Amino acid sequence: MNLRRDVFQAIADPTRRSILMLVATQSMTAGTIASNFDTARPTVSKHLQILTECELLRSEQNGREIIYHLNPNKMKEIADFIEPFRKMWDGRFNKLEDIMKNYHQENKKYGT
Repeated sequence: MNLRRDVFQAIADPTRRSILMLVATQSMTAGTIASNFDTARPTVSKHLQILTECELLRSEQNGREIIYHLNPNKMKEIADFIEPFRKMWDGRFNKLEDIMKNYHQENKKYGT
């Protein structure tokens, strides 16, 4: 059975989110990425492996080094999945804000 890593479990980890933020601005080698963290390089390598398996990062062999690139298509896929939920919650928060404004206006009107 071929088990693929879940992309949402991958981005749930704060270190992996930090790695994605780093690589989003510039492609980097594993060593450069690891130098931004206070953890052992093998730990960062494991995070890179997970992000690569989830297709959030792409790796490219350049001589003896591996350069990691953000995969914008996969990031868009995640954003597209989340967008309906964001819209739903924006709508609910806007309704709550309207209710709270009306509540405060009513209290001002009656001096309470």
